[in-house]
Amino acid sequence: MSRQQESRAIRLDQISTAVGGQIFGAGDTLVSGVSSLEEACPGDLAYVEGDRFLKSALGSKATAFVAARHHPDLARPQVVVPNPKYTFACIVQRFFTSPYHARGVAEQGARGTGLEIGPEPSIWPFVTLGERVRIGARVTLYPGVFLGDDAEVGDDSILYPNVTVMNRCTIGSRVTIHSGTVIGSDGFGYVQHEGRHHKIPQLGTVVIEDDVELGANVTVDRATFGRTLVKRGTKVDNLVQIAHNVTIGENSILVAQVGIAGSTTLGDYVVVGGQAGLADHLVIGDRVMIGARSGVHRSLAGDQIVSGVPAMPHEIAIKAQALISRLPDLRQQVRDLEQRVRTIESRTQRGHKRPRSRK
Repeated sequence: MSRQQESRAIRLDQISTAVGGQIFGAGDTLVSGVSSLEEACPGDLAYVEGDRFLKSALGSKATAFVAARHHPDLARPQVVVPNPKYTFACIVQRFFTSPYHARGVAEQGARGTGLEIGPEPSIWPFVTLGERVRIGARVTLYPGVFLGDDAEVGDDSILYPNVTVMNRCTIGSRVTIHSGTVIGSDGFGYVQHEGRHHKIPQLGTVVIEDDVELGANVTVDRATFGRTLVKRGTKVDNLVQIAHNVTIGENSILVAQVGIAGSTTLGDYVVVGGQAGLADHLVIGDRVMIGARSGVHRSLAGDQIVSGVPAMPHEIAIKAQALISRLPDLRQQVRDLEQRVRTIESRTQRGHKRPRSRK
């Protein structure tokens, strides 16, 4: 977003006032875009997250900066705030993101009966809406979106192209769902009888609470009974599998390619690193951090960091990982020690068997 139209140029003191910052330098400086330190052009606003980025800031072409403290060596205007990264995101959202404009409901599409659509919708062509679907205010549905019978989408939510929300699933307000994600596909439930796998009907649903974001190609399976639940504020990266009857707590983070098996419950503020796998019927406590590519096979109490396969306290996993490259040498050392012990034992045994000398 580094290049914005000149008509959107904004005085730096206006930005500073809006975010409650302290300005150093010329307040009448105009900024017309936002960018990173490395990619900024004249006219752009960039942010300095900490002192270790000062060298990059000195070499940047940005016109002004958002920073955590005033940098006298950086001879350009600065807006000083406690949290530059967060404040910069607020600035981008407020001043450099196009405002919402409702485009209405396109004629091309399939619509069932009993449909309820709130004010100011943006429903693109080739959207399919089932029976008794309820859509809140200012909802955006891009081409290829499918909402099954009795599905519900809350206010200000955005569903990008080819998102599928199956029957009776509920999407909260201000939810963002990226392309290819499927909400409410059947959970993987079968029972074996007489050598065959028989499907267990999946009669439950899925509830996605407010302010959740789901990345591209995420799958959230419907519950066998009851509901699969993703609580408010949680953010899910691309290619994540959430199985039936799983509960994800509030404000949690699931990084790409995480897999969570059925009926596992995650607490609030849990962070799961990329490609980690969690077994079924586990309970993960609040504020647990699970390292990337970990394998979690047992429940975890809250407020701990784990990693490795099987998952163990992170400080132990680091030591174990450090030993892996040394295992061939350690194995050879053990073999050498075993051979030395056998040699000593053999000599000892021969010594005990010597005949007594005759007098």
